Amino acid sequence: MKTVSVSLVGVGGQGIILTADLLARAAAIAGYDVKKSEIHGMAQRGGSVTSQVRFGESVASPIIQHGTADILVSFDKVEALRSAGILAVGGTALVNDMYLVPVTVSSGQQPPVENLDGRVKAAFKKLVMIDAQKVASEEVGNARTMNMVIAGALSVLCPFEEAIWLKAMEELLSGPKAALLEVNRRAFAIGRQRASQEG
Repeated sequence: MKTVSVSLVGVGGQGIILTADLLARAAAIAGYDVKKSEIHGMAQRGGSVTSQVRFGESVASPIIQHGTADILVSFDKVEALRSAGILAVGGTALVNDMYLVPVTVSSGQQPPVENLDGRVKAAFKKLVMIDAQKVASEEVGNARTMNMVIAGALSVLCPFEEAIWLKAMEELLSGPKAALLEVNRRAFAIGRQRASQEG
């Protein structure tokens, strides 16, 4: 099996690191060699966050080179456009249908991005778009599970079974976090279902 490269991007506070941890753990349980890297930036101030996960029979480096990612997972539409260049030809973009207005825009220093939806659709030939915030709030009943809705959608694009993802989730959400397991499972299941429908 060739190495699969997944780049996850968004802004601080969206649960990107936990989603990447879940992917890495699931890949390890599935028996793959896994490498992971993170760039937090000004994460706590709403700045960009990138986490990269690579898995396969033997992975030499955790870093995904420009134009080589098999999957781009973006928690925000602007971040998807900003990171579009990392995706390989034929790669798939999984984009959360969300636009977090940057401080530079809300303060009037920059104009808002025009025709954002059209630009996202034009940037990615293979695009799965999911409104994870709406699903988390309205269907799961917990807005904080947005990242698990996205993880569920991502699971459809990865070569391991749902049971492996759920086992990884149990391991990550153990101890004091165990109370969150059921609601995260529900969010994951709905995200997985939505991505299957999109595909």
